[in-house]
Amino acid sequence: MTAVPVTPIPATRRQQGHYGFAGVARMEWAKLRSVRSTGWLLGLTAAAVIGLAILVMSIGTSHWSHMPAAARASFDPANNSLTGLALGQLLMATLGALVITSEFSSGMIRSTFAAVPNRPLVLAAKAAVLGAVTLAAGEILAFAGFLAGQAAVASPAPHATLSQPGVLRAVLMGGGYLCLTALIGLGLGAIIRHTAGAIAAAVGVIFVLPLLTVPLPASLEPTVQKFLPEPIAANSLTAVKPVAHTLPPWAGLGLLCLYTVVLLAAGTAVLAKRDA
Repeated sequence: MTAVPVTPIPATRRQQGHYGFAGVARMEWAKLRSVRSTGWLLGLTAAAVIGLAILVMSIGTSHWSHMPAAARASFDPANNSLTGLALGQLLMATLGALVITSEFSSGMIRSTFAAVPNRPLVLAAKAAVLGAVTLAAGEILAFAGFLAGQAAVASPAPHATLSQPGVLRAVLMGGGYLCLTALIGLGLGAIIRHTAGAIAAAVGVIFVLPLLTVPLPASLEPTVQKFLPEPIAANSLTAVKPVAHTLPPWAGLGLLCLYTVVLLAAGTAVLAKRDA
């Protein structure tokens, strides 16, 4: 019998077929949608964003006729209807952390890295899938919260419309901010590798850092705070009266994107160096 020579497939081609970005992204999408915590956290975020919008707007405008003139002048129906994003950002950061820390706690990360030895590729696929899901969900919920809040406004308090200056920008940035906090949670999760620690770090970055600036001199505190995530978000969501001593909305969004990239880059470096 004459042996038929078999031409081996080049290693680079074989790796591209098994470890390409699209294949890894499909794997990460299957993981994300099959985990119960994803549905629960998205559902809680929806309840927080829409529920608080209705509650805040209905209660806050019920005494409109008795409000002082200064309060009426600074009343921002767009910003107030996005109040639930304050809680939503924490839930999205938790989701982002769980995307990777749950694999470390269960030991599944070893199987992931065995199938895809290229660890930066794994984190890039996680970030892409998480970013796409949370951006879509964030924008839908931001618009839903805005519309629900405006529907709950008690007459004769003014309503906001998307055609008014700054309103559409505030709503769009609200949805984008939820996406960025989820990616920040993913970066922290890749660095810390423990769910509780990553969530605590996210709380510290979002909520605690502004409080740490309070003891600073009065001339220095506003300068430091304007570079922190929470004041940036607060100014991005306002449409009537900008928050004092803060960056312009689009500059703030760019800085938040930079923070996110830095944390994801640090998470990639940690994944590449540490054992699973």
